[in-house]
Amino acid sequence: MDEDTPRPKKPSEIFPMTQNRPGDANRITREYLDSLLIELRYLDAVVPSTTLTLYGETFATPVMTAALSHLERMVPNGMAELARGAAKAGAVHWVGFGDEAELEAIVATGARTIVILKPYADEEVALRRIAHAKSCGVLGIGMDVDHSFNQRGQLGEVLGVKMGSKTQADIRRYVQAAGDVPFLLKGTLSLQDASKGLEAGVRGFVLSHHHGIQDYAVPPLLVLPEIAAAVGGRVPLFVDGCLQTGVDAFKALALGATGASFGRGLLDDLAEAGGDGVARRIGALTDVLASCMGRTCSPDLAHIDPKVIRRI
Repeated sequence: MDEDTPRPKKPSEIFPMTQNRPGDANRITREYLDSLLIELRYLDAVVPSTTLTLYGETFATPVMTAALSHLERMVPNGMAELARGAAKAGAVHWVGFGDEAELEAIVATGARTIVILKPYADEEVALRRIAHAKSCGVLGIGMDVDHSFNQRGQLGEVLGVKMGSKTQADIRRYVQAAGDVPFLLKGTLSLQDASKGLEAGVRGFVLSHHHGIQDYAVPPLLVLPEIAAAVGGRVPLFVDGCLQTGVDAFKALALGATGASFGRGLLDDLAEAGGDGVARRIGALTDVLASCMGRTCSPDLAHIDPKVIRRI
């Protein structure tokens, strides 16, 4: 590499991990995940199926990519490579903040993609991005409602773009703009937001604290059973945040999630082998998930008994 060529950044430099400070939501989430144990059941167990049906389409696994952004700093065409890996693995792909050309390149890989938009303060921008995503043929469109505020309690910015706080009426308008494409909310960590979202017509929720955007944020899996009970299967629920293993995915699914999204856990594989590395990692995570299912008499994703999860 020429000495004047910028060095590709390591995953840990782009997406720093837990700082282990008091109140760090990632540490709290990881500790909660590790406090959950699995009751094993062997009699009458069968080889399980990890097939997922979502929004009328079929996927090989409920293990998914998380809605990442800016991977070009780590790998050339990193966002498209991540998508290619998801497509190769037969997994749902999620994508975060980026421009319209990037989304088009991602969709061109064949990955069935759910795009998560930011809560733009400019309503025209929000509606334009929804229309563009629809024109690309995405699987779903969502919004990162947890990205409205900065650390000073003011409405924030993302790369110079102003964000806004969203109302239930705003979300209802976005649902209508999305039309027959499912509209989702990301950042749901309360029964209140889930209930308001359902009333607005939202067709899916991502339980996430955006990698510790708020200290002492509740772990997604802690509130997942409550939200799952209230939703009652009417819409899918997804979890991201600190998931590292196929066992973590199993715990999320057992407690009511439809899919489990992995972000930082895929980056080393992406950096080392591009989309092929991502596909292999998703496959390995799915294998561990299947092992957990087989050892708990869980024949398929619809029949994982939440009572197999015990808390220390």
